[in-house]
Amino acid sequence: MEHIISFFGIHIQLLYILILSIFVGIEVIGKVPSVLHTPLMSGANAIHGVVIVGAILVMLDADPTNILALSLGFLAVVLGTLNVVGGFVVTDRMLEMFKKKPTAKK
Repeated sequence: MEHIISFFGIHIQLLYILILSIFVGIEVIGKVPSVLHTPLMSGANAIHGVVIVGAILVMLDADPTNILALSLGFLAVVLGTLNVVGGFVVTDRMLEMFKKKPTAKK
């Protein structure tokens, strides 16, 4: 527990930036019209692959005995992968909506 408290004490500025980014993200996403929401969301999810690369790099630099860093890195890789896959699924579903449907022969 002391390790976590000291981590937040050392990186308090990063915590402020994270909280500010959450508020900015909520404001930006809230202003996007519903017509543009799906393409923006699917594109943003696909870009989320950067998080996967970052998490892998953090895990490679972490001390092998630091279980907290390895666990958080693993969780970031799993959640980032789910977000990327979800982005591609949503994009595929969205593109299916714009395809012409075959007309029934009379």
